[in-house]
Amino acid sequence: MAARQLDEKTVTGLVAEAAAAPSMHNAQPWRFRYLTGERVLLLRADPERAMPRSDPDGRALHIGCGAALFNLRVAAAHANLCPEVRLLPEPQDPLLLAAVHLAGEAGRRRDEDLARLHPAIRERHTSRHPFAEKDLPENVRTTLQAAAEREGAVLFFPGLWHAETVLDLIRDAESRDALDPETSEDLVRWTRLGPEADTAVDGVPEYAFGPRRRDGKAPVRDFAGRRRVADRGTTTFEHSPHLALLSTAGDGPADWLRAGQALERVLLEATLADLATSLTSHALEDRALRMLTRDPASGTGQVHMVLRLGYGPRGPATPRRPVRDVFEIV
Repeated sequence: MAARQLDEKTVTGLVAEAAAAPSMHNAQPWRFRYLTGERVLLLRADPERAMPRSDPDGRALHIGCGAALFNLRVAAAHANLCPEVRLLPEPQDPLLLAAVHLAGEAGRRRDEDLARLHPAIRERHTSRHPFAEKDLPENVRTTLQAAAEREGAVLFFPGLWHAETVLDLIRDAESRDALDPETSEDLVRWTRLGPEADTAVDGVPEYAFGPRRRDGKAPVRDFAGRRRVADRGTTTFEHSPHLALLSTAGDGPADWLRAGQALERVLLEATLADLATSLTSHALEDRALRMLTRDPASGTGQVHMVLRLGYGPRGPATPRRPVRDVFEIV
């Protein structure tokens, strides 16, 4: 197997699976290039899909690309390949985020733990709907924490007081946005309303906004803002949402890529456990607020994402760019 080249269909399929990953406002800030002779797939950041207002340092962009990288690893394992990943392989080229050698030598065994996650790639969707007021089993929490740990991250379930603090910080971020229209420029750019929602290949279409919150404390960003959209209805969300904070010890580009891989591993495990999931980075887009989300007991770690987990509808699939727009073979 080592001697033969991978066919174009196989590599294109791997990229399609990678591109099913979540990213901030579904901007899909990635590009892929396959070096045929070396059997290496390069993952690059797409700066045209950066968000200067809400993600000035590119942290969220790296997290989204890290999630795509993890999907690529899962898809490769499913295809009986052994992906060998180098993060940030060329320091002089900061847009080159990872190089993945798609090894398939005889005698090497694929990573079964990665391969078993494959069905969840297409089943995972962000849900902006209410979840049931139902506890998460302890064994499920343990599984999700172990998933984050395997990728060099920590998944922390905050206690009542800490969770209330995080919810307050999210509300502070919402108030900030309401008072400063410039902070919503990125959101407006990446939401798709009316007929555009039916033909979009990126961004968040209005059919994925979910209902408006009439009551409850679940952190769900209102992508409509003050704009007129089709009637979404209002409903009560959970009063005791199950939150989890994903963090790493460091706070540089490599840490962000690890956080993205850990995030996607947690989301795929949650999907297999029949959990619905949603993400919010609202309180993390302001550095001052972000520091306050950390575990108050240890005061360490860098929080990269707030997850909401529970039992409920998984939400609709959001659009994806055609593979030909994000992939080239040389």
